[in-house]
Amino acid sequence: MALHDRWVQERKHEHYYRLAKKLNYRSRAAFKLMQIDDRFGIFKEGDSVVDLGASPGGWLQVARGRVGDKGSVVGVDLRHIRPLEGVVTVMGDITEDGTMRRLLEAFGGKADVVLSDMAPNIGGHYSTDHARSVDLCNHAVGVCDRVLRKGGKLVMKVFMGDMMPSLLKEVESRFAYVRVHSPDASRDASSEVYVVAKGFLASKNVELKDMAEERGGPEFTPKGGNI
Repeated sequence: MALHDRWVQERKHEHYYRLAKKLNYRSRAAFKLMQIDDRFGIFKEGDSVVDLGASPGGWLQVARGRVGDKGSVVGVDLRHIRPLEGVVTVMGDITEDGTMRRLLEAFGGKADVVLSDMAPNIGGHYSTDHARSVDLCNHAVGVCDRVLRKGGKLVMKVFMGDMMPSLLKEVESRFAYVRVHSPDASRDASSEVYVVAKGFLASKNVELKDMAEERGGPEFTPKGGNI
């Protein structure tokens, strides 16, 4: 990267970092979700929203503000999420049906929007990090099959790589509209992009198992840094 380009990128990163601090958002990623919503119209007043891997809570803050007092927002993470007014938090593993049932109980029905800013712990080997990112996205798609209502929407982060076509094929088999987008608040040098999907077809719904049938431990690692 040329010196000028690096300077521009660092200034951009610093801008969103400082803005997040100034406006009391828990992460600079909040601006990514705002920009995605402004472009694609993700939220409507009164929507029920679930945020997967929600810690530290920047996306929860955005969703809470955009769905209004009539909406419902639930954040799920393996880690504790500091309380947010008007937001329900669930500490649990999204691969377990018990966690999914807790979401449905919190909403009193199915969700209108599934969000995922989940990312693997970065190991420094790009192909491995990409594969782990895609694996998290496949789990997010699995959550849609369990708790997203027909016509619902999905926004999830993924690292670009050679497994993208297979991931997009899975998403396209479930949604009427799918786009890959990089919001302005993302770093220019970052490999992250966001898959935006609308019009959930609800054609591959999965029936939740009884709690007694569940086996195995958590498959996820918590996502990385706060800002």
